[in-house]
This record gives sequence, structure tokens and C-alpha cells, in this order.
Amino acid sequence: MIVPESVRERALRLADALPAYVYDLAALDSHAATVRRALPGIELYYAVKANPDPALLHVLAPYADGFEVSSIGEVTHVRSVLPDARLALGGPGKTDAELALDVHRLHVESPGELRRLIDREVPADALLRVNLDVPVGGAALTMGGGATPFGMDPAGVLECLRLAGVESLRPAGGRNRVRLRGIHAHLASGLDAPALLGLAEAVLAFGRGLEATEINLGGGMAVSYAAPGELFDWQRYGLGLTALRAPGETLRIEPGRALTAYCGWYLARVLDVKRVHGEVFAVLTGGTHHLRTPVAKGHDHPFAVLPTGRPGTGVTDEPVTLAGQLCTPKDVFARRVVTSLNTGDIIAFAMAGAYAWTISHHDFLMHPKPGFHYVT
Repeated sequence: MIVPESVRERALRLADALPAYVYDLAALDSHAATVRRALPGIELYYAVKANPDPALLHVLAPYADGFEVSSIGEVTHVRSVLPDARLALGGPGKTDAELALDVHRLHVESPGELRRLIDREVPADALLRVNLDVPVGGAALTMGGGATPFGMDPAGVLECLRLAGVESLRPAGGRNRVRLRGIHAHLASGLDAPALLGLAEAVLAFGRGLEATEINLGGGMAVSYAAPGELFDWQRYGLGLTALRAPGETLRIEPGRALTAYCGWYLARVLDVKRVHGEVFAVLTGGTHHLRTPVAKGHDHPFAVLPTGRPGTGVTDEPVTLAGQLCTPKDVFARRVVTSLNTGDIIAFAMAGAYAWTISHHDFLMHPKPGFHYVT
């Protein structure tokens, strides 16, 4: 792993105050600009669940047409940071309070949810979330393609049309005060551009069968923690979507991880290096209660060693397991990775800008929380 000079300098300044997160806002701005240029004519909503940090939201705002949120808490948070941002509210279990929120789009998950929305007799612009029976092989996570709690199968979609008193999804279709604007689909995560374009074709065919002109294709762009240099092919994906889009159609995507993962670094320091039954362990400040990503996804998290420690107190070119401070054998960042390190070295974990801090169990064992720092 190559640590950017700005992050390296900040790590050295923070050496006595680790663990900490450092976000490289200049790198995020550059990456977001590249993604935006690759998607002419396609609407981009950032999936806030990936990382709701206010500084990151401000960097992304010029490149995003809106923000995808999944709870009343995320709605409140984004509005406090970006009061004028367009919001699309999704999620499989919305409360009555969430159904009452005034958002740009609301993704309806079931006929039951639509009934509750209609009964409220308040204006709402909705997309029907569909779960199509299509292959999603190779995905890291599957939210569709079969029986899952997410969205509706075609029978559920037809039931929603009956509830709304319409036969199709022509613009602003629907009775009462709920306007059905189109469909939403997020079938799988962790797919490359050709696979996502294949899913887009299936979703578009289904939507066009209902005369939908607004279609949200979700996110799911692959991010490789095993090969951090292999980025999602935004150019190919953008060209493919542009070719698929018919005149008059609005196509929208909702990337999260693929936008912010690369700008984040989690920095920890080696507290102890020891050999147990022949295997070397490096115990770090912090742990997976701050960076749960490797446990959640079952990978060795990519890292670099900044040699700030005391020479002769560690190992050289040996397999090392990097563990945290928690009293559980699951508190592991990476297992048996060949490296050299000493007590006192700084470990810089890359790709910590998405599904990292906010998915972690911060209060387990009540260790101090990390600091948050930004380089520009």
C-alpha cells in the first residue's frame, strides 16, 4: 500500500494520539469528479449509509444530484449538513414517522407499505422497489434475484398498481395524493461494470413494460479489498448506461462504497508483538470496534506499516496477524500477512472511508473513541 504523503505526515503528527481516522478530502474530490464525468446524463445519488461524515457530504455535494437515505436519522443528519439537498428515502421497514417525511422520492417496499402511505393522505412521490428473479452470481451481497426482505416481486408490483388505481407507471400516475413515478431496484452489491449493466438491462425491460420513465438502478459497484488498485470501471459503466437510456427516461444510480472507501485511513499503533505457539501477533491500539469492515466482509484489510517504532522489538518478513484490543478472537484486521514491524510502528489501514466507523460496535469494552481528522 502506498500512503499519500499528506496522510503520512498527519499520521506522524498524530503518533501519540492513535487510533484515529484520517479522511483525504482532496483524493475524494478528485475521485468524485472522475465518476461524475463518466456518467453524462445519468443522475447520481450518494448512498449516505456508506459514510455520513459531514465533511465528506460537503465534498460530494457538487457531484451528486441527491442523497439516498435509509432512516429518519439520516434524513435529519443530511438536512442539517445540506439543507437543500434532494433526498430519496429507502429501506425495508419504514415507520409512520418516516412515511410522513417530505422527501424528493420515497422507495415503496411492499403493497402494505403503499397502503399505509395512501392512508396518510399526504403528498408523496414514490418509486416501487422491485425484486426481479434474475441471476446475480458473483455478488458480494444479494438483495434481490429471489426471496429476500427487500422490495417486491412482479405480483407485488401489480398489487401496488391496483392500490394506486392505475394500469401503468406513466409519469405522475396514481390516485389519492401518492404519485407513482417509476421503479427502484438494488439487486446486488460487489459487481463489475458488465454484470451491473446486465442487471440494468433486465430492470429497464421490466420498467418499460410498466411504461416507467424514471428508473433507479441502485448501487452495487465492486470494491476490491484484496486488490485496492483495481477500481470499478466507471467509464465502461457510464458508456453502457448512456447507450441503454431511452429518450425521455431518467436513469439514476446510488453508489456509496465505491465513492468514499478509498479516501479513508484508519491509523493504529503497535502496542505489542508476541509469538504464541509459533505464530506472530501484533496487538494494536483500537480494533474492529472502530473498523469492523474486515470482520463484516471476512477479508484481510489492506495496510501499510509506517516505521516509527523501536527497532529490534518486532519481526522481519514473517507472517503476522494484526489484532485489536478487544477480548474476543474475532478482533482481527488481517491474518498471517507477511510483513515487517516493530512495537510502536504505525499501521495505516487503507480503504476505511466506507462501511467502517458507522457499522462498528463502538462501545464494546468502552475503549476511547478515535479522533477524526481531514487532509485537503
